Amino acid sequence: MSPEAILATDIERALERRRGRPLVFGLCGAQGSGKSTLARALADRFPRAVALSIDDFYLARAERLRLAKGVHPLLATRGVPGTHDVDLANAVLAALERGEAVPLPVFDKAADDRADASSWPIAPANADLIIFEGWCVGARPQQEPALNVPVNKLEMECDPEGVWRRYVNAQLAGPYQRLFSRIQRLAFLRAPNWERVFAWRLQQEHELRRSGALGDGLMDDEEVRRFLSYYERLTRDILEEMPGRADLVLQLDSDRRCVAFNSQGLP
Repeated sequence: MSPEAILATDIERALERRRGRPLVFGLCGAQGSGKSTLARALADRFPRAVALSIDDFYLARAERLRLAKGVHPLLATRGVPGTHDVDLANAVLAALERGEAVPLPVFDKAADDRADASSWPIAPANADLIIFEGWCVGARPQQEPALNVPVNKLEMECDPEGVWRRYVNAQLAGPYQRLFSRIQRLAFLRAPNWERVFAWRLQQEHELRRSGALGDGLMDDEEVRRFLSYYERLTRDILEEMPGRADLVLQLDSDRRCVAFNSQGLP
């Protein structure tokens, strides 16, 4: 079965059991794993469905620059917990859960800034299904001892005292857990390894450049490597710990094909 068919079957079964309010279906997957494409396809497949990406809740560039000045310079770069507007994400999800039609934020990655609110699409009222996807959706914080040792050159050179990674971890432990508690069922697209994640993300950037997109957010190959260094710690941790607790785990091969899957909690 294709990843879309597996996810669709799981969602159908979960929808049969929902009690009044919309089903919030979390979809986690590393950079380039295909989660955004799958979320859109699933939203098209089900009536009254809305697809949300945690990426569209990134803080505006000016807000991240304030964080960089006040907390740590690495927070100028979008990506990790602490660089999203969690209050806005909670407000949008709450409105959808109440059955309201609500504007859905859009983040322009090429410009590395939030798109003007006048361009945001309006989600229809009375949604039955909310697909909430993102690279760290459903993630849990690391234990303190794991934060002591840098995982890559970026952490070693730019965060030797661990200020940045401890701030990220604290955000994940607090505001993000309250956001993720809205998820009723969590699916995980598990990449083969970290090296494949880098190859997938590089492919995404090449496609973005070929599309003719313009802006400060575009990156060359070396910039992609450094950018992914921001994600490496948590991505590696998710690859190890999430399969033991996600409701649905799809093991992907290097071509993003599902080679195995398991489901918990539904017949």
